Amino acid sequence: MSARLILVAGLVLFLGACSPPASSGSTGAAAPVVVTGALCRPTPTGRQVTGCYLTLTAPADDTLVSVATTAAALAQVHEMRMESNMMMMRELEAGLPLPAGQAVALAPGGNHIMLMGVTEPLKTGDTVPLTLTFATAAPVEVMAGVGQPPAG
Repeated sequence: MSARLILVAGLVLFLGACSPPASSGSTGAAAPVVVTGALCRPTPTGRQVTGCYLTLTAPADDTLVSVATTAAALAQVHEMRMESNMMMMRELEAGLPLPAGQAVALAPGGNHIMLMGVTEPLKTGDTVPLTLTFATAAPVEVMAGVGQPPAG
């Protein structure tokens, strides 16, 4: 009987030594993307479209693949660029690349988040919930203030 107890205790010790530490401090999830300066423009009277701006810093190469909000029917990541001497805007269907450790600014006149079908007029002082989804990192939820971006 004692040999059986010794065998079981030895087996428990052996399995414990082969197992990973119970508290490794890592969940296996990618580090979060840092979001700063989230701001959406107020909607002009009678308009249901506006732009939102922010700065993203990813700890590893990643891509902003989508944006969602309860404040509008649709949110897209857009780019603005010159084509035939005209400023053109289009959705970045493949997402916005985020190089590791580099701050990527979404700003007026450049890449930005476009809200379409805004459900209620956005007034200065309001907030807009945005959920940013990335290719690798966990989604990030931010509250963007509503106001005019600083003149660049």
